[in-house]
Amino acid sequence: MDFGIALAPTAECWKAVRRAEELGFSHAWFYDTQMLCSDAFVAMAAAAVQTSRIRLGTGVLIPSNRIAPVAADAFGSLNGLAPGRIDFGVGTGFTGRRTMGLGAMRLDELEEYVRIVRALLARETVEWSFEGKRRKIRFLNPEVSINTDDPIPLHISAFGPRGRALAARIADGWMTFAFGDEGATRDLAAVKDACREQGRDPTTLYKTAFTLGCVLADGEDADGPRARAQAAPQAACMLHSFVEAEEFGSPLPLPSELAPLVAEYRKLYERYEPPDARYLTLHRGHLMFVRPDEAPLVPAELTRAVTYTGTAEELRERLRGLRALGYDQVAIQIVPHHEDALEQWADVVEKV
Repeated sequence: MDFGIALAPTAECWKAVRRAEELGFSHAWFYDTQMLCSDAFVAMAAAAVQTSRIRLGTGVLIPSNRIAPVAADAFGSLNGLAPGRIDFGVGTGFTGRRTMGLGAMRLDELEEYVRIVRALLARETVEWSFEGKRRKIRFLNPEVSINTDDPIPLHISAFGPRGRALAARIADGWMTFAFGDEGATRDLAAVKDACREQGRDPTTLYKTAFTLGCVLADGEDADGPRARAQAAPQAACMLHSFVEAEEFGSPLPLPSELAPLVAEYRKLYERYEPPDARYLTLHRGHLMFVRPDEAPLVPAELTRAVTYTGTAEELRERLRGLRALGYDQVAIQIVPHHEDALEQWADVVEKV
């Protein structure tokens, strides 16, 4: 099984990517969330020129946020900087759209976007609709400006049945967020079923689980400062999804035991201003840090339950379980200012 890292891009995150490569990590995935962090493609370009082996991917690009010709050009440009090391991760949007008060885009729009990007990277002339017009487009000088020779695998992030079916039908890989072992097991079984329904051998779809977590020292508490910084943002993110479920839906079912906690969080959420843009406060720090106002509603037991937080040996056992299930990669998010966690995770995964 491969082990990667995920990052909320910053101007300096190439340093973490270079260190991850030195430590043996196989992939670095860059969140494409314009309202929260630096530009993913800028960060990937910096990492591309500072590394030589690690794969670099969008984790994930949201089609509504970048028109297809621009995205294709960006991938081709990156492929020139890091030939054969670029991955096209794409999804309908959670963080990348919720931070602007928008729900997920339609799957048929995602599929059409992917068709355009892939056709352009194959040097085809393709019809593209934009501003109410349909026009033929293609790269005019690919031989002097971008790399279209080395393949760029497609990975689709999908949490629902229709998205998993699309990934099984057209993608090289499938991506999900692992909110604990039970969810990871359920989601993997569902995507394997989707492959079989599409007439595809499930082993041919590369399967990646993203997660946050913290490698605890013996006796260290999951409510301590390191775990709250490195792992708890994932627990908070899950609550963000649940409190917006009435407006946007949620990719996760609400467990009955969490209903009282979500109800308390909703009371906090309903105090955010302005009332027509509560998302501006709700998603501040999303998957990067836990805000002081929400910290009392993100208990240590929730962090342990929905993240990969534990001692090194506990985590090795859990990762071995994911490998036995059939995951091809686990990508650990490294939160800003905690890049030293790379060393601890490297020690964990080396012995999985």
